[in-house]
Amino acid sequence: MTDATGRAEPLLAVERLEVAYHRVVTAVQGVSLSVARGSVVALLGTNGAGKTTTLRAISGFLGLDDARVTEGRILYKGRRIENWPPHHVTGLGIVLVPERSKVFENLSVDENLEATVPGHVPGFDRRRMAASVFEYFPALARIRGREAGLLSGGERQMLAIGSALMCGPELLLVDELSLGLAPVVVEELMACLAAIRRTLGMTILLVEQNAQVALEAADHAYVMENGRIVLDGPPARLLAHQDIREFYLGSAGTARRSYRDVKQYRRSRRWYG
Repeated sequence: MTDATGRAEPLLAVERLEVAYHRVVTAVQGVSLSVARGSVVALLGTNGAGKTTTLRAISGFLGLDDARVTEGRILYKGRRIENWPPHHVTGLGIVLVPERSKVFENLSVDENLEATVPGHVPGFDRRRMAASVFEYFPALARIRGREAGLLSGGERQMLAIGSALMCGPELLLVDELSLGLAPVVVEELMACLAAIRRTLGMTILLVEQNAQVALEAADHAYVMENGRIVLDGPPARLLAHQDIREFYLGSAGTARRSYRDVKQYRRSRRWYG
């Protein structure tokens, strides 16, 4: 599908989004981003930057925290979905993998996958997808009868992604994949996401604090701070940017620092390279 100018319409477009908690506290201000069909887009930022709030606004889970989109639009396939309830958003094909790998701890791996509420995707075969989950994550196949509460952090994250796939998503929202996990586990999970994208044609919006991990996987990235987008571009351009190297990656042998630790913040509100 194309827009009025003949360009390919993004699968997801967020336009000048504002989100308020308890009707008074504005957490996200004027955020705009675009996710092309079949791409991986990363949303980077430190803790409290507004990344997870943006993801919850897209997925419909804001209401659980007494928050609401107060300005702007969220368009999925050109259709406005801001402030829709989560089950309606999931039914459209947008599925959230939440932070900290939330699973049903008293159910087995198999039962977690079976308990997932399916989306309404024509032709979607849940049995075939369950088999695919174990192909993407062989470690789960070996422990499919084990209770989820007994799994390691990496195994729980695998199960969370697998459960999301059982909903038949077209757009997968992944919140803080690397949080609390060893680098070797994160590398394995990112390889699995790459395989899911490649074989299923999945579109992925990845929220991350770990800029190195996200930029290695993404086609395009946005950087959030204090509820606003301050930088965006392809990964190569962001990796070459001095502020990204200093504040997110560390440079010239120095430790990675937060922009809050410096007196003069050099970064422009938005950078185009």
